Amino acid sequence: MSKPNASWKQTRLPSVLGIEYPIIQGPLGGFSSQRLAAAVSNFGGLGSFGAHGLEPQAIRDVIAEIRFLTAKPFAVNLWVSMEDEGAITSDSEAFERALAPLSAYIESVGGTRPTFTPYKPIRFEDQARALFDAKAPVFSFIYGVPPREILDEARQRGIVTMGTATTPDEAIALEQAGVEVIVASGFEAGGHRGSFLRSSEDSLTGTMSLVPQVVDAVKVPVVAAGGIADARGIAAAFALGAEGVQMGTVFLACEESGASPLHREAILGGKAGHTALTRGFTGRLARGIHNELLHAMNRPGVEVLPYPLQRALMRNLALPAQKAGKAELLALWAGQSANLTRYSNVNELLQSLVNEDSKNLAAVLEG
Repeated sequence: MSKPNASWKQTRLPSVLGIEYPIIQGPLGGFSSQRLAAAVSNFGGLGSFGAHGLEPQAIRDVIAEIRFLTAKPFAVNLWVSMEDEGAITSDSEAFERALAPLSAYIESVGGTRPTFTPYKPIRFEDQARALFDAKAPVFSFIYGVPPREILDEARQRGIVTMGTATTPDEAIALEQAGVEVIVASGFEAGGHRGSFLRSSEDSLTGTMSLVPQVVDAVKVPVVAAGGIADARGIAAAFALGAEGVQMGTVFLACEESGASPLHREAILGGKAGHTALTRGFTGRLARGIHNELLHAMNRPGVEVLPYPLQRALMRNLALPAQKAGKAELLALWAGQSANLTRYSNVNELLQSLVNEDSKNLAAVLEG
């Protein structure tokens, strides 16, 4: 089926990013895949890869692999803030306290009880250097504003910068730093809240409220994110002044993503209607499907390690739970519109957005 071009190019975003359709695949953190990013880019959107947990050489390798799969633009996403206060000094006693609510779960799925190891940091600056050296077309980031010298070098190299804001003030800070595209991420979004001027709990603005405020506050193109799962959501985002959308959960459910079959089934199987926010999965506030594990980690008194120590601790449960087929014991990231997800194939998803289901969008763009 042919891909229609009418109306989709009436915003600045395709020109800025060098893409055909103003649809950005959310970076998906540890569930990214080179295959998914390339598939989205090859279709005409902007594929993304979340590389925040990778060493610099691994980032270079990922970019090389995506380049092998596509000649079109794609984004690599990093976190400006790589660790929370106390991560470096956290000790074995804190580790044991955080392990306590997980021990029985780990044992129940045949996992091995982990032991404390001191935190070894990865520097954001070193990751950015790897991204620059590998000439990633688009540099996206959350949790802050990169240092001026990094943004300057991106500009000199012709790498487009794209930052995430969860409040209008954060959007203004990004624009003032010279960031070229701003993602306005509402609290409906799955995964982590990228807040950096105030606490995440104090930055929970919904997409419908956030997007028009950000559009009014800045002059650069604004991308709407959070709770967008179909063409109706895209049309609403454009009606609010956005020039593009970033969608995460619908891509997470695709077989091309790095999510486990259990995770994808939870999204596609109509079991994702109840999502909730938690710090228990990684140490930072994030949204996932409400299950036994999320409920347990949100109980009063549960001690959570600073990011990324909690994230590393939880992996000791994730791998054996996945092997045992225990979805109730997995961190199942998803946004509030997860139950609107219908497609398990990325090309079918994108085709539906730009063709079969785009009448509402065309009406909005054509006024």
